Amino acid sequence: MTNNELTELIKEISHSVFHKPFRHKGIFNTRLRTTGGRYLLRSHNIEINPKSYEKFGFSELEGIIKHELCHYHLHIEGKGYKHRDADFRTLLKESGAPRFCSSIEPRATTAKAAKRYVYECVACNANYVRKIRMNVERYRCGRCSGKLSLK
Repeated sequence: MTNNELTELIKEISHSVFHKPFRHKGIFNTRLRTTGGRYLLRSHNIEINPKSYEKFGFSELEGIIKHELCHYHLHIEGKGYKHRDADFRTLLKESGAPRFCSSIEPRATTAKAAKRYVYECVACNANYVRKIRMNVERYRCGRCSGKLSLK
């Protein structure tokens, strides 16, 4: 799908769902990573992540377009267009647009959060859990000043 085809699709969805015209451009942006799409406030264009279309298909793309059109039409009308605004939430429900898109790639932070280092004092057997690895030669136990070892 090209940018021109995307723009025509956005115009068609805007007319059929919102009964209002879309007068700007729809663009595929390959640099988007964590989001399915975004509405640009200054240019009024809508950018779509092509990975979400490739991975999840047309129904996901349609949902993302509806969501971004909610931002678009509310911003043009001068109403609350942000996620926390009541106008935005009611328009989402009326149009059947999803509040969030499907996750494109698994988060790397979950793998980092699972990694833990457990240190044990040789003298008093006290345990210390840390996220970051530390040099056991430089640090001692806080209770008895004994040596630490990685468990």
